[in-house]
Amino acid sequence: MTQTDAFTFDAPEEAEPMSPGQLMRRRALNHTGFLIGSGIIVTLALIAIFAPLIAPHDPFVQSLSSRMLPPVWDPAGSWDHLLGTDQNGRDYLSRLIYGTRVSISIGLGAATVGLLIGVTLGVVAGYFGGWVDHAVSFALTAQLALPGLLLAMALVFIIGPSIWVVIGIIGVLHWTYYLVVTRAATQRLRNLDFVAAATASGATPRQVIWHEILPNLIPQIIVIFTFELGIAILAEASLSFLGVGIQPPTPSWGLMIAEGKQAMFYRPWLVVLPGLSLFTLVIGANLMGDGLRDITAPEGRN
Repeated sequence: MTQTDAFTFDAPEEAEPMSPGQLMRRRALNHTGFLIGSGIIVTLALIAIFAPLIAPHDPFVQSLSSRMLPPVWDPAGSWDHLLGTDQNGRDYLSRLIYGTRVSISIGLGAATVGLLIGVTLGVVAGYFGGWVDHAVSFALTAQLALPGLLLAMALVFIIGPSIWVVIGIIGVLHWTYYLVVTRAATQRLRNLDFVAAATASGATPRQVIWHEILPNLIPQIIVIFTFELGIAILAEASLSFLGVGIQPPTPSWGLMIAEGKQAMFYRPWLVVLPGLSLFTLVIGANLMGDGLRDITAPEGRN
């Protein structure tokens, strides 16, 4: 037996390449910001869904004998009202919990309205070009030139404040990011081989857009949606704080800040607690959006 026969060397096995889904899953699990943001959003969403089961009191019930009770950590506080009560004797913890439902609902609704408008205009302008692109670009320029908050206040004041009006107006005024990104991406995609092949095979423009263009825009659209979610929530809070958004007695974090500002120097929790809730929700949406941008990036930033 020769020395070569006595010793055999096994060639190292090559690692099996990961699928795109497995690669994105690994990036997501290794991205701290995405995990924190997703955890915040999921937790607040569960609170909003199960608000009737979690809230210790009815957020609309008033008790003048229980006005301005301090939170439980104050020596005069009570475990019956963990976060105290507001100027009308309503349980503050219950109103914060129900305010989560209002903020998330308006944020999701407004971001969806903006998505429908912006993605439609962006894809149409990017795919057809020519006078269509010029017309959409003019609409984009006109929109960017308008003062968003002042215009929203004027429209809500004219139409009348309600949850559906606030959702519609915020959505109509926040579609520009969708348009800019999807227009540029569509202009790049329409020149690629698979789009040319679909067109050569007899597909109509509508079929090309639905089956070839839009599926490749989903990652970018999802990322923009998470950022627009935070922007819409802040816009609703701003309108409610100024008195033209959600109207009393509906619990809205912006409205709660406005109602508590008169007593903020000797009852600071009336402003701090809804402000922290608003900050937590928006930072969670931004962290999740930033994480999605990194996870779906071709170079796989970490």
